[in-house]
Amino acid sequence: MTDTRLHTYAAVFLPAALAREGRIAFWSPDGTPLPAPPSPEPSGGGQGGSPGGLPAVTDLTVVRRHGAAARSRTVPALVMSVGDALGTLTAARRQAGAHPAAACWGAAALHALQLAARGRLLPGLTADDLDAWRAGPLDADDIAHLRAIAAAMPYEAHATPLPGLTPLQLPEPEALLRAFLDAVADTLPRTPAAAHAVGEPFAARAPQHLPRARAWAAEAAAGMDAGVRVSLRLDLSGYELFDTSHEGGQDRQAAAALLQVHSLADPTLVIDAAGLWAGQGDEHFGPRARIDAVLALRRAARVWPPLGGLLERDVPDVLPLSEDELYELLGPAGSRLAAAGVTVHWPRDLVRSLGATAVVRPAPGSATDGTAFFDSQELLRFNWQLALDGDPLTEREMDALAEAHRPVVRLRDQWVVVDPDLVRKARKRELGLLEPVDALAVALSGTADIDGETVPAVPVGALATLRDRLTKGPGTVPAPPGLAATLRDYQLRGLAWLDLMTSLGLGGCLADDMGLGKTVTLIALHLRRARTAPTLVVCPASLLGNWQREITRFAPGVPVRRFHRTDRVLDGVDGGFVLTTYGTMRTSAEQLAAQDWGMVVADEAQHVKNPFSATAKALRTIPAPARVALTGTPVENNLSELWALLDWTTPGLLGPLKAFRARHARAAENGDDQEALERLARLVRPFLLRRRKSDPGIVPELPPKTESDQPVPLTREQATLYEAVVRETMAQIEGAEGIARRGLVMKLLTSLKQICNHPAQYLKESPARLVGRSGKLALLDELLDTILAEEGSVLVFTQYVTMARLLADHLAARAIPAQLLHGATPVAERERLVDRFQSGEVPVFILSLKAAGTGLNLTRAGHVVHYDRWWNPAVEEQATDRAYRIGQTQPVQVHRLIAEGTVEDRIAEMLQAKQALADAVLGSGEAALTELTDRELADLVSLRRPT
Repeated sequence: MTDTRLHTYAAVFLPAALAREGRIAFWSPDGTPLPAPPSPEPSGGGQGGSPGGLPAVTDLTVVRRHGAAARSRTVPALVMSVGDALGTLTAARRQAGAHPAAACWGAAALHALQLAARGRLLPGLTADDLDAWRAGPLDADDIAHLRAIAAAMPYEAHATPLPGLTPLQLPEPEALLRAFLDAVADTLPRTPAAAHAVGEPFAARAPQHLPRARAWAAEAAAGMDAGVRVSLRLDLSGYELFDTSHEGGQDRQAAAALLQVHSLADPTLVIDAAGLWAGQGDEHFGPRARIDAVLALRRAARVWPPLGGLLERDVPDVLPLSEDELYELLGPAGSRLAAAGVTVHWPRDLVRSLGATAVVRPAPGSATDGTAFFDSQELLRFNWQLALDGDPLTEREMDALAEAHRPVVRLRDQWVVVDPDLVRKARKRELGLLEPVDALAVALSGTADIDGETVPAVPVGALATLRDRLTKGPGTVPAPPGLAATLRDYQLRGLAWLDLMTSLGLGGCLADDMGLGKTVTLIALHLRRARTAPTLVVCPASLLGNWQREITRFAPGVPVRRFHRTDRVLDGVDGGFVLTTYGTMRTSAEQLAAQDWGMVVADEAQHVKNPFSATAKALRTIPAPARVALTGTPVENNLSELWALLDWTTPGLLGPLKAFRARHARAAENGDDQEALERLARLVRPFLLRRRKSDPGIVPELPPKTESDQPVPLTREQATLYEAVVRETMAQIEGAEGIARRGLVMKLLTSLKQICNHPAQYLKESPARLVGRSGKLALLDELLDTILAEEGSVLVFTQYVTMARLLADHLAARAIPAQLLHGATPVAERERLVDRFQSGEVPVFILSLKAAGTGLNLTRAGHVVHYDRWWNPAVEEQATDRAYRIGQTQPVQVHRLIAEGTVEDRIAEMLQAKQALADAVLGSGEAALTELTDRELADLVSLRRPT
């Protein structure tokens, strides 16, 4: 019987003289009323056919702590038989909100059921000669598990006092658990299906008096403590193990396996089978030990058939082994026996610490600073290196091992047990050749894939030196001459890191949070490199002006020109900077590729996160000795985007995309393989420098930031539109499939978000009456009135250009100075709008999230309003960082407007969870919602009225 209402109540076991008459009581420590007793199932008494009537509410005496003392009190409790309670208890183990006492007894119930399933039931008699089953024999693992449950048991789980004792005493948890295991064992066999159940001992529910079975019961009780397991001890001393001759082509006897017997009740008791059969262990192991040992041996023979030879002997003491059988015990047979609980003990004087590691070796004569290594066109050797006790074997020793034809060989004056797999590696230790970049990936991750298996791998020589330089990080470097700026400590560390990476011929991704000064750090790197060849900067069109102003400001005298629109001339370029856009680069890639560049920089590099896009392909055609990606969001949606960035900065580092996804990304995104996450981190960390505004060394540089969600109610018009769109579109979705269904889901989500913004946006009204129709617009007006009264400035972001225009019209009608920037705004006009806002001429700046969410420096703003929500919290963070960045001197307040009870409300909850995972894995945004079932989608979008 399973009653899911009871899992929130405390549970306690009430033992009885006859184990099967024990009861489980559910009670409420805080006085919560108990539910009505559940109705009995028609099976006739619950699981196990438990006797004793129906569940009932009765009085229960419990102990409650009172200061340093304890007092008893009487509480109502729902009491039921053990059989009836098993379903409720086992279900409580995994139910949210379950009381710890119920969860503990649930773990005990599961343990009892597992014992019964393994046949750990022994018949016996009570002190009054009544038939009773007991749980047993218990092995060491069973006892350890029982004690772990007892140690976790809260006092509510054993809060019934022992009768007749003063002062009050509670039963010991371990003793109570043992009684409960016996109660379950005594309940389960007594079912209507048991043969001749009526009136038969150990099958009938009613007690059976068996005074003549006392002697037999004593023997059975002794068996309770006489359970055994077996193991094999290998003896190699008396055989010609190291004689290389063969006799008549027959398998020679290589060793002997001696059978040992261990007590389950006391793991320290062990005896050879020969001694047990000679009667030496009867006083410790009990009279059933030989029978139990034969049964255990028979089970082991099913796992490894050669053990059947012992069963044919009068005394199963010694089993001769051939070389092939010894090899089997070294390999799969030993593993199978261990899984079955049969340990194989090897002689202590044999060393078994021979192991193999994959090793990458550079060509002889490679430089140790890493530069010559990476520029080298020579392939690197990749092979197996065997080691004894961690000390690598010489080539001569590995040759000797490769020639071995025995399971035990002589190495360095000691006998070594050899795994046949290691012999195969010694014979074929050359694994091939690696490209330098592939060897570097192996060195950094510490693993390699060989024949579909991930194995440890280590670099040696110059490759190990390079690995150490990359993983230990750079030293410190001074700011370069000619830089008209004082770099902060974290910016100097970023400069040193970029200088190290580019000097080694490697690229890197500077992934600092927006506003931490990536631009000035890159300008400092250009000055430090002091190359005659120019640096090419590829960036969004909106950032051309910002780059030109920053270069002029921080590196006065360094030439800078734009390669954009009609100004597409590279003649006479000599050092300095060339600035271009992603669009221009894509159409003029051939001309740019013909120029000699000292460095290529991709700013806001998330624009090339799709490696198959025309823009990303064009960027890869431009050669350069150093490549640097700048972005605040190296991963927006999935780890393939990180692969795209690093495969451009350091081509080949992460291997082909398909292999990268199979080995690293899929496991990391699923979050179910911690080893894969760590392996990926080791590989990526040297090439990705990530700093956050919250880092200890950066926080003092910035004023505080306050973020708040601002819930707003829908107007009557909005609510009516919202519900109508949900009703009509869900009806269409329920009848659609495939691409058509996904399209309808996207249309529904977009429509609902537009209704939440303003009915005029959804209805495409132009011109439109705006006042009084949107809860968000009303709240925005209140916010702006307060901010402008305090002479503040504010950024208002929306993902919809249509909504941005409606907001601009509304503010114009209210005579509030405001300006609008979106994707179609010309570059020159963008720069003029930024200057007007930064100078304080216009206090309200309305911006399209996609067009203005990156690159702009708008530190005049002390407030940021997100009028509608984006599906990725990292994108919103970037937009907020237009104001919250280095150079900001005032506190920044972020206001997110959320329509109550709508899909926005549910998405806000999802975004909070997503934000916590942004560094590791970000979901696929709206696309993931198209895969929801109809029921899940309806729950997401349905309007929930406030209560």
